[in-house]
Amino acid sequence: MTKPPAGGNRTGRKIGQKVKKGKLKASSRRWIERHINDPYVQRARLEGYRARAVFKLLEIDEKHAILAGAKRIIDLGAAPGSWSQIAARVTGSTDADPRVAAIDFLEMDPLPGVRIFQMDFLEPDAPRQLIEAVGGTPDLVMSDMAAPTTGHRQTDHLRTMHLCEVAAHFAVEVLGEGGHFLAKTFQGGTEHGLLTMLKQNFRQVIHVKPAASRAESVEMFLLAKGFKGRRPEHAAASDGNADA
Repeated sequence: MTKPPAGGNRTGRKIGQKVKKGKLKASSRRWIERHINDPYVQRARLEGYRARAVFKLLEIDEKHAILAGAKRIIDLGAAPGSWSQIAARVTGSTDADPRVAAIDFLEMDPLPGVRIFQMDFLEPDAPRQLIEAVGGTPDLVMSDMAAPTTGHRQTDHLRTMHLCEVAAHFAVEVLGEGGHFLAKTFQGGTEHGLLTMLKQNFRQVIHVKPAASRAESVEMFLLAKGFKGRRPEHAAASDGNADA
């Protein structure tokens, strides 16, 4: 069972540490102080995970069981790799029999059992390489992709929602029946067209805000469970009209 860090002091580090002013900007100093005093950051280090984001995935899985029985997983926007660490563990992926593929335009250190691609997921050849890397049909496509922030909230929202939409269409193209799709989004509204498409293709579509996601963050996760399987276009269109 995944539980919030109790007391935030499992590493022996004191909470409430301050960073000396020095030459740092006030905003940078506040970010560093928040990071080093974050109990999820400390717990991730203690348990050998690459980032605190791992607890977001674990909390979502605890409630929604999206990792149960997964044999192949594709991880989009994977750096630094904490979600891929979990994926390799649950699938039993090894270097000899890789069942997890991870992609990010940022560099990632190697992970046992994970095929890593340092490239932009929007490159035309990226989807093919990911599918070939896992050696079969994935049971879970998960995306922690987010566009680099500009400081303009609406612009950042639209750019990240575009990545979410691209990831969703990829998931519908490659998932096996019964598979799941999980993607980062931002508060401010998921595009109606995207939600409609997901509801046509999955049995359940919800938004999730795990406890490990900072309260002040506009981050949320879009979870689509139980892929219905690929159907002829005319059948999908017919279903869409029936739902209208």
